[in-house]
Amino acid sequence: MMTIWVPALLLLLPIAATPESVLDAWHRAAAKADADEYFSLMAPEAVFLGTDATERWTKAEFRVWAEPYFKKGKAWTFKAVKRRVSYSGDGTTAWFDEELDTPNLGPARGSGVLVKQGRTWRIAQYNLSVPIPNPLMKQVKKEIEEHLKETAKQ
Repeated sequence: MMTIWVPALLLLLPIAATPESVLDAWHRAAAKADADEYFSLMAPEAVFLGTDATERWTKAEFRVWAEPYFKKGKAWTFKAVKRRVSYSGDGTTAWFDEELDTPNLGPARGSGVLVKQGRTWRIAQYNLSVPIPNPLMKQVKKEIEEHLKETAKQ
């Protein structure tokens, strides 16, 4: 057996995670309802865009909205089945899109931006959407318009 000695100071340095590992950890934190870990992976100025047109939240607003789900011990489960990540020339910004398998939404898509802050990547924007197959778009559009008319009456 070989022993490797690592200076204690090195153990205190944060590991420079990749955008992919941050996104994976973020989805795992939601699945296990760990709000502290989940929100620590978001940049302070982060924005979350949900599937409903009214869902545009700052990190703080999103936490207030999501907190009851985390407190129940069950937030949501998103599993990335395919992901593409691109990087800026200076390597401090990454943008991505990912196809998601979700129990509640069915096939979904996440896209967004991560920024490198020091040695750590953080999610700056996440946009959750449900792709609508083109043959269904006409009917979905009609239903959305009807819904908007109905809610405008209220």
